[in-house]
Amino acid sequence: MTFARQPGAVLTDASAAPAARLAKVPQVTALFWIIKVLTTGMGETASDFLAHTLAPPVAVGLGALGLAAALTLQFRVRRYLAGVYWFAVIMVSVFGTMAADVLHVGLGVPYVVSTIGFALALAAILGVWYATERTLSIHSITTPRRELFYWATVLATFALGTAAGDLTAMTFGWGYLLSGVIFAAAIAIPALAFRAGLLGAVAAFWAAYVITRPLGASFADWMGVSHERGGLGLGTGPVTAAWTVLIVVLVGYLAITRADSEPAGR
Repeated sequence: MTFARQPGAVLTDASAAPAARLAKVPQVTALFWIIKVLTTGMGETASDFLAHTLAPPVAVGLGALGLAAALTLQFRVRRYLAGVYWFAVIMVSVFGTMAADVLHVGLGVPYVVSTIGFALALAAILGVWYATERTLSIHSITTPRRELFYWATVLATFALGTAAGDLTAMTFGWGYLLSGVIFAAAIAIPALAFRAGLLGAVAAFWAAYVITRPLGASFADWMGVSHERGGLGLGTGPVTAAWTVLIVVLVGYLAITRADSEPAGR
Protein backbone atom coordinates (compact mmCIF):
# COMPACT_ATOMS: atom_id res chain seq x y z
CA MET A 1 0.00 0.00 0.00
CA THR A 2 1.30 3.44 -0.90
CA PHE A 3 0.56 6.67 0.86
CA ALA A 4 0.18 10.13 -0.64
CA ARG A 5 1.41 13.41 0.73
CA GLN A 6 -0.99 15.83 -0.91
CA PRO A 7 -1.14 19.59 -0.28
CA GLY A 8 -3.35 20.45 2.66
CA ALA A 9 -3.67 16.85 3.83
CA VAL A 10 -1.92 15.05 6.64
CA LEU A 11 -1.37 11.30 6.90
CA THR A 12 -3.73 10.37 4.08
CA ASP A 13 -4.09 7.01 2.34
CA ALA A 14 -4.12 7.56 -1.42
CA SER A 15 -5.48 4.11 -2.21
CA ALA A 16 -8.58 4.85 -0.14
CA ALA A 17 -9.44 8.18 -1.81
CA PRO A 18 -12.42 6.87 -3.85
CA ALA A 19 -14.06 5.46 -0.72
CA ALA A 20 -13.54 8.74 1.11
CA ARG A 21 -16.60 10.21 -0.64
CA LEU A 22 -18.78 7.81 1.32
CA ALA A 23 -16.84 7.93 4.57
CA LYS A 24 -18.47 9.37 7.67
CA VAL A 25 -15.30 10.91 9.04
CA PRO A 26 -13.57 14.12 7.93
CA GLN A 27 -10.51 14.47 5.75
CA VAL A 28 -7.39 14.76 7.90
CA THR A 29 -6.01 18.27 7.51
CA ALA A 30 -4.20 20.69 9.79
CA LEU A 31 -7.56 22.07 10.94
CA PHE A 32 -8.64 18.55 11.92
CA TRP A 33 -5.74 18.34 14.39
CA ILE A 34 -6.40 21.82 15.77
CA ILE A 35 -10.05 21.04 16.48
CA LYS A 36 -9.13 17.63 17.87
CA VAL A 37 -6.75 19.18 20.41
CA LEU A 38 -9.37 21.77 21.36
CA THR A 39 -11.99 19.07 21.97
CA THR A 40 -9.61 17.16 24.23
CA GLY A 41 -8.97 20.19 26.39
CA MET A 42 -12.61 21.23 26.43
CA GLY A 43 -13.67 17.69 27.39
CA GLU A 44 -11.16 17.61 30.23
CA THR A 45 -12.25 20.87 31.85
CA ALA A 46 -15.95 20.27 31.12
CA SER A 47 -15.76 16.93 32.91
CA ASP A 48 -14.02 18.50 35.91
CA PHE A 49 -16.49 21.38 35.99
CA LEU A 50 -19.49 19.05 35.95
CA ALA A 51 -17.96 16.76 38.58
CA HIS A 52 -17.46 19.69 40.96
CA THR A 53 -20.75 21.40 40.17
CA LEU A 54 -23.00 18.33 40.30
CA ALA A 55 -22.87 15.14 42.29
CA PRO A 56 -20.35 12.83 40.54
CA PRO A 57 -22.94 10.09 39.79
CA VAL A 58 -25.23 12.71 38.21
CA ALA A 59 -22.34 14.14 36.17
CA VAL A 60 -21.33 10.70 34.90
CA GLY A 61 -24.96 9.87 34.11
CA LEU A 62 -25.39 13.07 32.11
CA GLY A 63 -22.11 12.39 30.32
CA ALA A 64 -23.27 8.90 29.38
CA LEU A 65 -26.62 10.19 28.12
CA GLY A 66 -24.91 12.90 26.10
CA LEU A 67 -22.53 10.36 24.59
CA ALA A 68 -25.36 8.00 23.70
CA ALA A 69 -27.34 10.82 22.06
CA ALA A 70 -24.32 12.08 20.10
CA LEU A 71 -23.35 8.64 18.80
CA THR A 72 -26.95 7.78 17.93
CA LEU A 73 -27.13 10.93 15.84
CA GLN A 74 -23.76 10.20 14.23
CA PHE A 75 -24.81 6.67 13.27
CA ARG A 76 -28.14 7.84 11.87
CA VAL A 77 -26.73 10.37 9.39
CA ARG A 78 -25.78 8.99 5.98
CA ARG A 79 -22.62 11.03 5.43
CA TYR A 80 -20.07 13.08 7.27
CA LEU A 81 -21.56 16.25 8.76
CA ALA A 82 -19.10 18.47 10.59
CA GLY A 83 -21.43 19.51 13.40
CA VAL A 84 -22.69 15.99 14.07
CA TYR A 85 -19.24 14.40 13.92
CA TRP A 86 -17.51 16.91 16.20
CA PHE A 87 -20.40 16.86 18.68
CA ALA A 88 -19.80 13.12 18.99
CA VAL A 89 -16.07 13.72 19.49
CA ILE A 90 -16.79 16.26 22.23
CA MET A 91 -19.07 13.88 24.09
CA VAL A 92 -16.52 11.08 23.75
CA SER A 93 -13.97 13.48 25.22
CA VAL A 94 -16.17 14.38 28.18
CA PHE A 95 -17.20 10.81 28.95
CA GLY A 96 -13.71 9.41 28.29
CA THR A 97 -12.37 11.81 30.91
CA MET A 98 -15.05 10.74 33.35
CA ALA A 99 -14.28 7.05 32.76
CA ALA A 100 -10.60 7.56 33.53
CA ASP A 101 -11.35 9.74 36.56
CA VAL A 102 -13.86 7.27 37.99
CA LEU A 103 -11.19 4.57 38.05
CA HIS A 104 -8.74 6.77 39.94
CA VAL A 105 -10.94 8.97 42.12
CA GLY A 106 -13.83 6.59 42.65
CA LEU A 107 -12.07 3.23 42.74
CA GLY A 108 -8.56 4.28 43.74
CA VAL A 109 -6.83 2.73 40.72
CA PRO A 110 -3.34 4.25 40.28
CA TYR A 111 -2.79 6.22 37.07
CA VAL A 112 0.00 3.89 35.97
CA VAL A 113 -2.37 0.93 36.20
CA SER A 114 -5.23 2.67 34.38
CA THR A 115 -2.83 3.92 31.69
CA ILE A 116 -1.57 0.39 31.05
CA GLY A 117 -5.12 -0.98 31.19
CA PHE A 118 -6.47 1.52 28.65
CA ALA A 119 -3.43 0.93 26.41
CA LEU A 120 -4.16 -2.80 26.41
CA ALA A 121 -7.84 -2.12 25.72
CA LEU A 122 -6.91 0.10 22.78
CA ALA A 123 -4.52 -2.53 21.41
CA ALA A 124 -7.25 -5.17 21.72
CA ILE A 125 -9.81 -3.03 19.87
CA LEU A 126 -7.36 -2.26 17.08
CA GLY A 127 -6.39 -5.93 16.88
CA VAL A 128 -9.98 -7.11 16.55
CA TRP A 129 -10.74 -4.31 14.09
CA TYR A 130 -7.82 -5.29 11.84
CA ALA A 131 -8.52 -9.01 12.12
CA THR A 132 -12.13 -8.38 11.09
CA GLU A 133 -11.74 -5.70 8.43
CA ARG A 134 -8.07 -6.05 7.36
CA THR A 135 -7.64 -2.30 7.58
CA LEU A 136 -7.46 0.41 10.22
CA SER A 137 -7.62 3.30 7.78
CA ILE A 138 -10.11 6.02 8.70
CA HIS A 139 -10.79 6.42 4.98
CA SER A 140 -12.51 3.03 5.04
CA ILE A 141 -15.25 4.04 7.51
CA THR A 142 -18.08 3.28 5.08
CA THR A 143 -20.02 0.53 6.92
CA PRO A 144 -21.80 0.44 10.30
CA ARG A 145 -19.42 -2.22 11.65
CA ARG A 146 -16.34 -0.21 10.75
CA GLU A 147 -17.94 2.84 12.28
CA LEU A 148 -18.47 0.90 15.52
CA PHE A 149 -14.80 -0.06 15.56
CA TYR A 150 -13.84 3.53 14.84
CA TRP A 151 -15.78 5.05 17.73
CA ALA A 152 -14.72 2.29 20.14
CA THR A 153 -11.13 3.14 19.23
CA VAL A 154 -11.74 6.86 19.66
CA LEU A 155 -13.26 6.31 23.12
CA ALA A 156 -10.30 4.15 24.15
CA THR A 157 -7.80 6.78 22.96
CA PHE A 158 -9.53 9.47 25.01
CA ALA A 159 -9.53 7.36 28.17
CA LEU A 160 -5.90 6.36 27.59
CA GLY A 161 -4.82 9.93 26.93
CA THR A 162 -6.59 11.20 30.05
CA ALA A 163 -4.88 8.60 32.24
CA ALA A 164 -1.50 9.23 30.58
CA GLY A 165 -1.77 12.99 31.04
CA ASP A 166 -2.65 12.65 34.72
CA LEU A 167 0.15 10.11 35.11
CA THR A 168 2.81 12.57 33.89
CA ALA A 169 1.33 15.63 35.61
CA MET A 170 0.57 14.09 38.98
CA THR A 171 2.28 10.74 39.49
CA PHE A 172 5.52 11.77 37.77
CA GLY A 173 5.25 15.27 39.21
CA TRP A 174 5.88 17.07 35.93
CA GLY A 175 2.91 19.41 36.34
CA TYR A 176 0.42 20.38 33.66
CA LEU A 177 2.50 22.94 31.76
CA LEU A 178 5.61 20.77 31.43
CA SER A 179 3.45 17.79 30.50
CA GLY A 180 1.79 19.86 27.79
CA VAL A 181 5.14 20.96 26.38
CA ILE A 182 6.43 17.38 26.34
CA PHE A 183 3.32 16.07 24.59
CA ALA A 184 3.53 18.97 22.10
CA ALA A 185 7.01 17.74 21.18
CA ALA A 186 5.92 14.10 21.18
CA ILE A 187 3.08 14.64 18.71
CA ALA A 188 5.59 15.68 16.06
CA ILE A 189 7.33 12.30 16.20
CA PRO A 190 4.69 10.28 14.28
CA ALA A 191 4.48 12.95 11.56
CA LEU A 192 8.26 13.09 11.17
CA ALA A 193 8.51 9.30 11.15
CA PHE A 194 5.82 9.14 8.46
CA ARG A 195 7.55 11.73 6.29
CA ALA A 196 10.84 9.88 6.68
CA GLY A 197 9.21 6.65 5.56
CA LEU A 198 9.73 4.98 8.94
CA LEU A 199 6.05 4.69 9.83
CA GLY A 200 2.95 3.97 7.78
CA ALA A 201 0.20 6.55 7.48
CA VAL A 202 -2.35 4.55 9.46
CA ALA A 203 0.01 3.85 12.37
CA ALA A 204 1.21 7.45 12.36
CA PHE A 205 -2.35 8.75 12.43
CA TRP A 206 -3.44 6.68 15.42
CA ALA A 207 -0.21 7.41 17.32
CA ALA A 208 -0.75 11.14 16.87
CA TYR A 209 -4.44 10.78 17.67
CA VAL A 210 -3.65 9.25 21.07
CA ILE A 211 -1.16 12.02 21.90
CA THR A 212 -3.66 14.80 21.14
CA ARG A 213 -5.60 13.81 24.23
CA PRO A 214 -2.95 14.45 26.92
CA LEU A 215 -1.67 17.40 24.86
CA GLY A 216 -4.94 19.33 24.90
CA ALA A 217 -5.93 18.19 28.38
CA SER A 218 -2.60 19.23 29.92
CA PHE A 219 -2.80 22.79 28.60
CA ALA A 220 -6.50 23.10 29.47
CA ASP A 221 -5.84 21.87 33.02
CA TRP A 222 -2.91 24.29 33.31
CA MET A 223 -5.19 27.16 32.37
CA GLY A 224 -8.03 26.07 34.64
CA VAL A 225 -6.51 24.79 37.89
CA SER A 226 -5.49 26.98 40.81
CA HIS A 227 -2.11 28.63 41.31
CA GLU A 228 -1.47 26.21 44.18
CA ARG A 229 -1.68 23.34 41.67
CA GLY A 230 0.63 25.07 39.23
CA GLY A 231 -2.04 26.53 36.96
CA LEU A 232 -3.23 29.95 35.85
CA GLY A 233 -6.32 29.75 38.06
CA LEU A 234 -8.81 30.79 35.34
CA GLY A 235 -11.32 28.15 36.43
CA THR A 236 -12.59 25.09 34.61
CA GLY A 237 -15.88 26.77 33.71
CA PRO A 238 -14.39 29.78 31.89
CA VAL A 239 -11.78 27.61 30.15
CA THR A 240 -14.51 25.21 28.98
CA ALA A 241 -16.57 28.12 27.65
CA ALA A 242 -13.63 29.73 25.83
CA TRP A 243 -12.49 26.50 24.17
CA THR A 244 -16.09 25.68 23.23
CA VAL A 245 -16.41 29.00 21.41
CA LEU A 246 -13.25 28.26 19.42
CA ILE A 247 -14.55 24.81 18.51
CA VAL A 248 -17.93 26.16 17.41
CA VAL A 249 -16.29 28.80 15.21
CA LEU A 250 -13.94 26.32 13.52
CA VAL A 251 -16.57 23.60 13.08
CA GLY A 252 -18.98 26.22 11.75
CA TYR A 253 -16.37 27.18 9.18
CA LEU A 254 -16.03 23.55 8.10
CA ALA A 255 -19.79 23.08 7.95
CA ILE A 256 -20.13 26.09 5.65
CA THR A 257 -17.12 25.52 3.43
CA ARG A 258 -17.12 21.70 3.51
CA ALA A 259 -13.35 22.02 3.28
CA ASP A 260 -12.86 18.64 4.96
CA SER A 261 -15.70 16.78 3.23
CA GLU A 262 -14.08 15.99 -0.10
CA PRO A 263 -11.02 13.83 -0.77
CA ALA A 264 -7.77 15.80 -0.75
CA GLY A 265 -6.85 17.14 -4.14
CA ARG A 266 -10.43 17.06 -5.49
